Amino acid sequence: MFESLGFETLTAPQAAIWFALGLGVVFGALAQVTRFCLRRALVGEDRRQAAGVWLTALAVAVLGTQGAVALGWIGFGDHRFMASELPVLAIVAGGLMFGAGMVLTRGCISRLTVLSGSGNLRALLVLLVFAVTAHAALKGVLAPLRTSLGSVTLGLDSAALPGSPLIWTALIVIGALAVALRSGNRPVMLALAALIGLLVPLAWVGTGYVLYDDFDPIAMESLSFTSPAAESMFYTVAASAIPASFGTGLVGGVLVGALAAALLSGSFAWQSFESPRQTGRYMAGAVLMGLGGVLAGGCTVGAGLSGVPTLSVAAVLAILSIVAGGLVTDRALRGVPARMAHPHPAE
Repeated sequence: MFESLGFETLTAPQAAIWFALGLGVVFGALAQVTRFCLRRALVGEDRRQAAGVWLTALAVAVLGTQGAVALGWIGFGDHRFMASELPVLAIVAGGLMFGAGMVLTRGCISRLTVLSGSGNLRALLVLLVFAVTAHAALKGVLAPLRTSLGSVTLGLDSAALPGSPLIWTALIVIGALAVALRSGNRPVMLALAALIGLLVPLAWVGTGYVLYDDFDPIAMESLSFTSPAAESMFYTVAASAIPASFGTGLVGGVLVGALAAALLSGSFAWQSFESPRQTGRYMAGAVLMGLGGVLAGGCTVGAGLSGVPTLSVAAVLAILSIVAGGLVTDRALRGVPARMAHPHPAE
């Protein structure tokens, strides 16, 4: 479709970067205002309200994505989530690691990216360590570990959830909204969460349909933070050697959007580590999330908010493993003496 839009100075890959930048700005601003984060929804002090926000976004993302599939605009038959050989060991191990890491750092990587834009230096350092670790797992010293775990696969007759997509869509949407409407959130907060969810199908349709170009094809992508963080880090240090990508635009946009929202709301504040023990805990969590996100095939946004709407077994297994890793780690930390766990206010 891209060739019919009349662009003369932009190629489809270049347009995708600007598109991702816009998506990122909106996501960053909305996530800053709503404090969007799966970790908060699982173990935060305000988990009920946080779960309402996250599940509202998920419901809209599922409904919009499957609506686009039904209209024939996009399809996931060739997407990596739909591989017939399911790397079950890598997904489960990676999900557990990511879940543990997000509890140790008190935020999933999408939340920490947003916090980086609002002046949180703890989050910024975690983001950098996360990106380095993810890149090492994709192309560096941790790549052999990734390929070894990924070689343990389970053959599937269908990589999609069994049964009718319409039934799964209805179950997820109705279940998520039932919880969200009883979460105690103000309607305006749920409306903002719905806008976050709407960005997911918008990204799928934008990259898979609107910007589709037979002569210069681009990958169909949506919101995610694992590969984009690695790509952004590499682009930052070697921009003259490699081009920017959709992921680079997305991460840059999130930082800008979060910064703008924080400045306009008066919530921008410089924050740093309180002790060496806290620093070590955050760095350990960053490494676990970086490696875990690559193994699982995505983070709470990439495999969760964007992945679950594809109705793939891989995405659902990944998000369930992340949830399990987060809950188990939180329970383990609650059994550690306060002087060891070093609790501090929620992000």
